Amino acid sequence: MPSPTAVTPASPTSSNRRAITFMVGAMACFICNDTIIKYLGESLPVSQLTVLRSVMVVALLMALPLTPLWQSPREAMPWRLLGNRWVVLRALCDATGTLLYLSALVHLPIANATAIGASLPLMLVALAALLLGERVGPVRALLVASGFLGVLLVVQPRLGGFGGWALVCLAGVVFHALRDFSTRQVPPQVPSRVISVASALAIGVVGGGLSLQHGWLPLSAPQWLLLLLAAVFLCGAYQCIITSLRTGELSVAAPLRYSSLIFALTLGYAIWGHVPNTLAWSGIALILLSGLLMLRAQRVSL
Repeated sequence: MPSPTAVTPASPTSSNRRAITFMVGAMACFICNDTIIKYLGESLPVSQLTVLRSVMVVALLMALPLTPLWQSPREAMPWRLLGNRWVVLRALCDATGTLLYLSALVHLPIANATAIGASLPLMLVALAALLLGERVGPVRALLVASGFLGVLLVVQPRLGGFGGWALVCLAGVVFHALRDFSTRQVPPQVPSRVISVASALAIGVVGGGLSLQHGWLPLSAPQWLLLLLAAVFLCGAYQCIITSLRTGELSVAAPLRYSSLIFALTLGYAIWGHVPNTLAWSGIALILLSGLLMLRAQRVSL
C-alpha cells in the first residue's frame, strides 16, 4: 500500500486534458498580443516594438514566483540554465519565427496570418511521429487534416491574398514548429520561467539588431499602455504553451492551436469589422469539430 504522502502519477488522459487546456489558453493570449502588435505596427516599427515588449516581458517574468504559490520551498532564479543548449536553440528559433511572423502580420489580415500559423500542427505531428516516436494513428491524422481543411475554408486562398508576406509568415511558422519541438527536449529540471526569459531575451536581441536599420519613433502614453498589455498577454502565452508542450502528447495538444483562428476572427470583427462569409463559417465549424473529436480520439488511443 502506498504511503499517505505518495503522489500518484497523472494518467496519460489527464495529462493530455491539462495540455489541451493550457494550449487553448496560450492561443487566446497569443492572439490578444498579436492584435495589439498589429495595431501598433501600423504606426511604429515592429523591431522597436519587439525590443520594448521584450524588456517588459523579462521584467514581468522576474516578478513572478519561479514555482507555483502552492509549492515550497521557493526557488532562486537558476541563471546558469539559460545556457542549456536546448534552451538556447529554442530561444533562437522563437526569436527568428517571431520577427518573421510579426513583420508579416502588419501587412496581412490577422485572420489570414493566424490561419497560416494554424498549419503548425501539421508540422508538429510530423515531427512528433518522426523524431519523438509518438504514435499518430489514422484517426488523429485524419482529424488534423480535417482541421487544416477548415483553415483553408476560412482563408479561401487567392493569389491576391497570399503573396510575399504570406511566405514570410509561413517561414515564421516553420521556425515556431522547430521551437515547439525543441521545447520537448529541454530537461525537466529547467523551470518554465527560465525558458520564457530566454525567449524574451533572444527576441529583444534580434529585434534590437533589426531596429538599427529601421530606426525608433517616440511612443504616446496610450501606446505605452497597449504595449505593456501586450507584454502581459505574451507572458501568459509563454507560460501556458510551455506547460502544455511539456505535459501531454505533442500530437494531441498541437491540433488545439486551431482555436487561435476563432479568437483571431472574433477580434478581427470587433476591431476591423471583418465578417466571415459562409465558407469561412463552415471552416470554423470544421475546426471546432476536429478539435472535439481529437479529445475523443485521445481517450480511446486511436
